[in-house]
Amino acid sequence: GSRPAPRRCTATRCPAGSTPLKFQALSLGLGDQWPKVKKAYAAANEVLGDIVKVTPSSKVVGDLAQFMVQNNLDAKALVEQAEHLSFPTSVVEFMQGYLGQPPFGFPEPLRSRIVKDKEVIQGRPGATLPEANLARLESELQERWGKTGAPIKQRDVVSAALYPKVFDDYRAHVALYGELTSRINSNAFFHEMEEDDEIEVETEPGKTVVLKFKAVGEIQPSGKREVFFEANGIPRIVEVIDRNAASTAGVSGIRQKADPTERGSVGAPMAGEVVEVCVEPGARVEAGQALVVMSAMKMETTVSTPVPGVVQHVAVVKGDRLEGGDLLVSVES
Repeated sequence: GSRPAPRRCTATRCPAGSTPLKFQALSLGLGDQWPKVKKAYAAANEVLGDIVKVTPSSKVVGDLAQFMVQNNLDAKALVEQAEHLSFPTSVVEFMQGYLGQPPFGFPEPLRSRIVKDKEVIQGRPGATLPEANLARLESELQERWGKTGAPIKQRDVVSAALYPKVFDDYRAHVALYGELTSRINSNAFFHEMEEDDEIEVETEPGKTVVLKFKAVGEIQPSGKREVFFEANGIPRIVEVIDRNAASTAGVSGIRQKADPTERGSVGAPMAGEVVEVCVEPGARVEAGQALVVMSAMKMETTVSTPVPGVVQHVAVVKGDRLEGGDLLVSVES
């Protein structure tokens, strides 16, 4: 017969297969707070209405749990402050009805405070989708990506139709780094290799390259480092941009922190990368208007201004990697 779920899973409502969530927490710098993340998962689950958890909805709960830990929020504070918080996109879209309608309805007043004046979907989301013109989409993909990397195939068209942003991000990655990165094992791809670590990469059927990491050079004024490695025993050197360096291109990596006593001093709600800056200095903004979009391990968050006013300072640009609390934008109300 089937075995019951471990007590730790039922107590936290954290799925038994929680490895992706733990890996995401490690990548967000929350590895040493994993017990808090699991506890927050139970709290987030209850706040959302104890929803049925499959891959998309479990991600919503996991994203909210990590958001709560990063911002030191319990369930009560989350609901009370919801109107002024910049929630992960997955949580906002869940509340908008993008995943469908929960059997017991959406939790109020939390939903109204998160959604505000955004559009909501009634009923099954797919019922209102327009018909997909796959032939036209294939033509658009050929024009946009056909000259970079592998040619567009039918599965690419389907992937782009289902997950347009994910597909564009993937093709942009391939255009920059090539296709072989997909053949590197996950541990080597996501984690730093240690000196003399070896991996095997199959570059084509029947052809395997053994890569051995040797060392990393000092940071250069250009923000690049030399990486020393061996390919099938032959020494190689490549230059790479160090995005995590404290100083790149002569610009100090010490970032100003947002002032928690000033509501117009808007900080990063989590560690991550800036994927879009939506405002410029001098722009007039309304409360709730998007300022910056951040992403971390597939958890995207649109950071909005809690106050109306004029943008005085934009402290980030696209591609910046930030820690939680780093200043994004200053708004004078």
